Amino acid sequence: MLRATVPRTAYRLLALASFALGVIGAFLPLMPTTCFMLVAVWAGSKGSPRFAAWIRRHPRFGPPLAAWERERAIPRHAKRLAVLMLAVSIGALALSPLSGLSKLLVIASLSGLGVWIVTRPEPCADAPAITIISQALPPRALSPIHRRL
Repeated sequence: MLRATVPRTAYRLLALASFALGVIGAFLPLMPTTCFMLVAVWAGSKGSPRFAAWIRRHPRFGPPLAAWERERAIPRHAKRLAVLMLAVSIGALALSPLSGLSKLLVIASLSGLGVWIVTRPEPCADAPAITIISQALPPRALSPIHRRL
């Protein structure tokens, strides 16, 4: 019994920590939000499906997560902000006292990440506004609207 609860507790703690970092990232311009929310939903689905479903239904964090889960898409405003923050990071790194090779590797990695982000599709405007809900959720974990479906 203890073996089953240890991983589940670890996933719950990871989900809570990731969610907290994502909320902080919503208010601090240099900290990301969506990537922490993706980790929170992933870990939550393994440790606490009800918490993962709550994040997916959240009015602020839910729509970007739904777009990613549904289409692997990133909204245009999120792309712009991510590329801007990557550019600021690259600029700060270029002025840092790191050695040449280390600096070059990190700048190349950040540039590659920027290219990857820009090449992701944008969410379709006519895509259904649904979220993925785990089949393992008990009915009480769902909102009344989802219970009727």
